[in-house]
Amino acid sequence: MAQPGALDAMLRGADQPFVVRGLAADWPLVRAAQMSSAEARRYLLNHAVERPFMVSVAAPESDGRLFYDDTMQMNFRTSRARLPTIFQKMDEGEAMEQSPAIYLASIDVHEHFRGLHDANHVDLGNRDALASIWIGTKTRIAAHNDFPDNLAVCAAGRRRFTVLPPDQFRNLYLGPVDNTPAGRAISMVDFEQPDFAAHPRFQEALCHAQVAELEPGDAIFVPSMWWHHVEGLAPFNVLVNYWWRDTPRYLGQPQDALNHAMMTIRDLPEKDRKVWRDLFDHYVFDADENVTAHIPEHARSVLNPLTPETAGRLRAFLLRTLSR
Repeated sequence: MAQPGALDAMLRGADQPFVVRGLAADWPLVRAAQMSSAEARRYLLNHAVERPFMVSVAAPESDGRLFYDDTMQMNFRTSRARLPTIFQKMDEGEAMEQSPAIYLASIDVHEHFRGLHDANHVDLGNRDALASIWIGTKTRIAAHNDFPDNLAVCAAGRRRFTVLPPDQFRNLYLGPVDNTPAGRAISMVDFEQPDFAAHPRFQEALCHAQVAELEPGDAIFVPSMWWHHVEGLAPFNVLVNYWWRDTPRYLGQPQDALNHAMMTIRDLPEKDRKVWRDLFDHYVFDADENVTAHIPEHARSVLNPLTPETAGRLRAFLLRTLSR
């Protein structure tokens, strides 16, 4: 278990994944889960707010893999239900030889539970973190990445994380960017049964993969943009995770810029794309004092490092141009 202040020191500047064993061993939720999955569910129900929860359900033949079907539609259906109803289905499923996969993904802890965060949380100092809870039966979630840093705590059951560096995206055979299970492009490779004939470069990705299995109370840090494939290995699994970014939120989401570039630049003639590539390098990737040295300082506006005010001005300008 990390000593007070030790976790903060480990997180500061970390650019590689790491595991902290027993970080949340003293959580009441972890202790309840160690008694039984039923006890963990009772504990969660005692803190749940009376409101619908978003839940995804996949047929038993999915084998817990929440993914695309043969038509590239999702192989699961999503609906809203009260937590007692969802947990009753999980209770019933534990007694069945084959049962549906049931998954509650990225549920906001503060909005859906009362007092759960107070009794079960990691002290992240002055980091402005979003706390989410993930509850499910045995599941396999395809490799994807997230922009924020991520500290994920196994609170019940067991989790297996397979993590890969950001530069391995070409070897993961990413799927669509506008038709995704949860908003991020995912690897089309089945990590459990990879088809190396269809995905030969995945063998190179595996050379760079790191695998960690988490028991209740263990935590893993996944740096921003690292790819991670996540499996819930027990009949009932709970994960609590924290997302934060070291840059201000007013800077927006880089994925939005990538999507817009695909719409506006990718299909231009090659000579035009080269001009825009040079402009992106000048204003974004290689930006230095030469971009603004010839402009009076008071007139540089968004060419200077952004502030909340200038970022808001740029956002408003983009909204006006996108709405034309």
